Amino acid sequence: MKTTTIRSAQLKMSTFIFLFFFTWSSSFGLYALWLSQKVGLDSITIGSVFAINGVFAVILKPIYGYIMDKIGMSKWLLYFVCAVSALMAPFFVFVYQPLLLSHTTLGIVIGALYLSLGWYAGVAASESYADRFSRLYNLEFGRIRMWGSLGWAVAASVSGVLFNFTPMANFLLSSGTSVLMLLVLISLKIGDAQLHSNNVISDSKIVFKDVILLLQNRKFWMFSLYVAGVVWMMFIAEQQFPRYFVSFFATKEQGNAWYGYLSTVQSGTEFIMMMFIPWLVNQYGAKKGLLFCGIVVGARLIASGLTTDPIVISIIKPLYGVEIALLLISVFKYIAEHFHKKVNATMYLLGYQAMIYVGSIVVAPPAGYLYDRIGFEHTYLLMGSCALLFTLISTFTLSRCHSARDAAAPFTPVLDTVPAEPSKH
Repeated sequence: MKTTTIRSAQLKMSTFIFLFFFTWSSSFGLYALWLSQKVGLDSITIGSVFAINGVFAVILKPIYGYIMDKIGMSKWLLYFVCAVSALMAPFFVFVYQPLLLSHTTLGIVIGALYLSLGWYAGVAASESYADRFSRLYNLEFGRIRMWGSLGWAVAASVSGVLFNFTPMANFLLSSGTSVLMLLVLISLKIGDAQLHSNNVISDSKIVFKDVILLLQNRKFWMFSLYVAGVVWMMFIAEQQFPRYFVSFFATKEQGNAWYGYLSTVQSGTEFIMMMFIPWLVNQYGAKKGLLFCGIVVGARLIASGLTTDPIVISIIKPLYGVEIALLLISVFKYIAEHFHKKVNATMYLLGYQAMIYVGSIVVAPPAGYLYDRIGFEHTYLLMGSCALLFTLISTFTLSRCHSARDAAAPFTPVLDTVPAEPSKH
């Protein structure tokens, strides 16, 4: 295929990822503040909102993963995600907020279903598609996913200001960019050469038995243990972190604006790290990348619990961007090395993405209780210590790369339970 054609496809895929994260950040970046300041929910109820969101995410993400493995590089699932996202503004204004105010439980359930269809499961499907795309074209996933970080950063730079004016502006911006996202996706064409000769898309499509075999794989559960101990702490701490961050400032409005600015710096950090971390993970292996991520998560949470200075907390906040880059690059490379390509998307959406939201179900409500009972500071100290403990455990439970060559070229699957397909080459 001509170099210009490859570059065109890469540009469109990168633009789609940029727009998706711009759309998501515009509204969802300040979701916890919207629930607290505009809807008026307390910490425990907000924790319950995230928990129910997690229930629906856990249900829908494996379904999306199974569909992705069934349809290969077909885009119709992503078309659906774009359509749901485009309707976010009317949903938040005319359905979600009124229901949360009048029938809170029903509003939480309806919101969880809709947000999971569009964003929670939608982002996972988009990232999984981008990972496959990058491997089909022999590109680094991080070089495409980094544009999502930039999209989040650009949106975050204005989202706090828009939020102080009216959250309706955030929702309208999200819906508008979702339409652009759909148009870019429609224009993206995958080359015939990539589809007809590759080691990424399986000739034999996934069946339900493959999911059962995956669940019987020891590597699946050891990976899930890492997610439970480290990634749960990372994401659950972040859910209500905006409320903690705002408390360092004289007024909520000042805190909201500064949170938007710091989110921009954080996403900019993530953007830069996405360029360099693929090299680091290729050099040292996906397992070491996951372990290093756990160390950064634990250190950041403990430092967040120890500080009382708004400048220090502002310096700590962008480290989340380093964690995201390390985690995503390492996760995709670890899955590609240790699990069969037939279940690649299912493993990502079930073993990683769905497991994250099991944490929202199990840990988010107790975390909300602890925030009110012992304060954010002490809760973060506990969560950071937990992340470091499970990082230590994972040094013994996660599987190693099989050689330096495998670390540098991690997309040859190593199988435990799914029979290998003969090489096409």
